[in-house]
Amino acid sequence: MSPELRQLVAYRVERAREALSEARINLEHGSTNLATNRLYYAVFYAVGALLLANNLSSSKHSGVRALFIQHFVKTGRIGNELADLYNLLFKERTDADYADLKRVPAEFVFENLPNVERFIEAIVNELETMGYTL
Repeated sequence: MSPELRQLVAYRVERAREALSEARINLEHGSTNLATNRLYYAVFYAVGALLLANNLSSSKHSGVRALFIQHFVKTGRIGNELADLYNLLFKERTDADYADLKRVPAEFVFENLPNVERFIEAIVNELETMGYTL
């Protein structure tokens, strides 16, 4: 793997961790819709790093999810519970960002912060088995 690829994969993992931190900050300020957005993007960036490391990509969110499920969940490299979390966050983020009168309950964000943290760490573990140091 090239140094450029290593750098880009590491950058995406860093973005995932930053988005998780931003979700915590937004929750503290009562911005639950924005916190949900950041939870989703933390997962999205982590999956993007994993796809990139495996020479996979898509320009659409649905394509990223489909590639993740096809190449990592269905093959058993990543557990089904992480795919379920990814799908849940996608739905909640979409509703929070685009639906009128939608307010994500603080409990949803609070409950999913540790889940997203575990998601990112599962992706990092998978990347480390491939030789990445993150």
